[in-house]
Amino acid sequence: MEVGNSTQSTGQSQVNEKQSGNETARPISDQLEENIRQLEEIFARSADIVFKQWSYGPEMQYKACSVYYESLIQGEVFNYMKASLQDLVTHEVGPGTDILPQDVIAFFEHKGVSEKKAELLEDLEMAVDQITYGNIVIFFNKWNRALVYKSLQIETRQITEPTNESVVQGPRESTVESLHKNIGLLRMRINSPKFKIESLSAGGVTRTHVVCGYIDDAVDPELLAEFKSRMEQIKQVEILETSFVEQLIEDSTWSPFPQHRYTERPDVAVAAMLEGKIAVLVQGTGSILLCPGLFVEFFQSSEDYYQRTIYSTLVRWLRIIAFIIALTLPSIYIALTTYHSELVPTVLLLAIVDTREGIPLPAFFEALLMEFFFELLREAGVRLPKPIGSAVSIVGALVIGEAAITAGIASPIMVVIVALTGIASFAIPQYSIAIALRILRFPLMLCAALMGGFGMMICFLLILLHLCQLRSLGQPYLTPLAPLRIAQLRDVIVRIPLKVLLRIPRKQLHKTGK
Repeated sequence: MEVGNSTQSTGQSQVNEKQSGNETARPISDQLEENIRQLEEIFARSADIVFKQWSYGPEMQYKACSVYYESLIQGEVFNYMKASLQDLVTHEVGPGTDILPQDVIAFFEHKGVSEKKAELLEDLEMAVDQITYGNIVIFFNKWNRALVYKSLQIETRQITEPTNESVVQGPRESTVESLHKNIGLLRMRINSPKFKIESLSAGGVTRTHVVCGYIDDAVDPELLAEFKSRMEQIKQVEILETSFVEQLIEDSTWSPFPQHRYTERPDVAVAAMLEGKIAVLVQGTGSILLCPGLFVEFFQSSEDYYQRTIYSTLVRWLRIIAFIIALTLPSIYIALTTYHSELVPTVLLLAIVDTREGIPLPAFFEALLMEFFFELLREAGVRLPKPIGSAVSIVGALVIGEAAITAGIASPIMVVIVALTGIASFAIPQYSIAIALRILRFPLMLCAALMGGFGMMICFLLILLHLCQLRSLGQPYLTPLAPLRIAQLRDVIVRIPLKVLLRIPRKQLHKTGK
């Protein structure tokens, strides 16, 4: 029940915040016709708004009107509510007796459905907000209050396996577009009152529900304060998706490197919060934003902790090698063939020269052309429907590669290099860091074409300087490599055994900074 109470109070808390800052509040009239008239003006030209006037009680002498969006609730909720009020008057209050607020509240709390509690409103603006949040608001004649009935019921995607994070071993549950379900998946794994969920009011027309979750004694108080100060911006802007929050709170907008992580897996989000991270969940979004995101964390996967130590360590090394290949392989080929051919073994050099015979383009333009075609095919495969997207990307790559070799505009070794570069980028667990590699690959190729290995070294130094000065929520992006924290290196290059890793929780290392 803790999950339902914490999430159902989200909309009401936002309404209360709005009321506290609203100096021109409009009280609810005790005349039912006047309330209906004002609401009809507010919700004019809304085809799915429903004003259902009805009578109840002995001889149907009591009048009421329920206002709600029929696209956000189900009919049986209204029927149950109406029958409950009929019972209230007949059995609890008695015929000929006026309905009192305490009678309504007491009835719904003790006789109604336990997870759908009623609340009383005195302000018309608050009633409008509750209607837009998907609740039923009941106005009674000769009563200057309204009854809110929690009733948001819409169809959502069922919990399935993650689509963007393949599961080899471990839980196979994925987050969905329902904020309540996502919070429930986290609550199910953290059975402690130290797990806090705070509501953050988004502004604009959408007024999207945004919440942040963290573990009270694990998160750094300074980090939490910095996060909340940056989240103040969402009160003035529209929030449609989790990426909107990411772009509002990130430190460097123009950096190609992601400063926060995404996940669809509740177990990953829980593990991150145990390490002192902050999870951001947005209504209508099937992913969780983890703040802050450090550079070394983009090479880690949840399977690293579900597999044995030696295998997890080898796979992590493989990811690091894949990162280097995806970033540098085309530029290394350009630098070696253009400026440093003496570094290539003679047999290999003769093979390269033989395959490049008759190619009209320099190595740089050849690589640029093939990389462009590969990126084009990859983007087309993403945008097309799934049944044909994968077929188009695979078949297209084979056909274009073979056609380029036959036409004499690309050498076979260049096709191999571009293919290896693409495959290496797929080996990195986090898609967002792979995008950074796709961006940085082209400046590296240009520097290699202009100055060879010396140009590549200059480009590497510029990237390293950028990483050293980059921060995520004020935290150094290269932690624990720079600044160097020896104790935290136990889970960077090598994943040490869990019986040692769990002996000292990582949250303590983050607090001490050792």
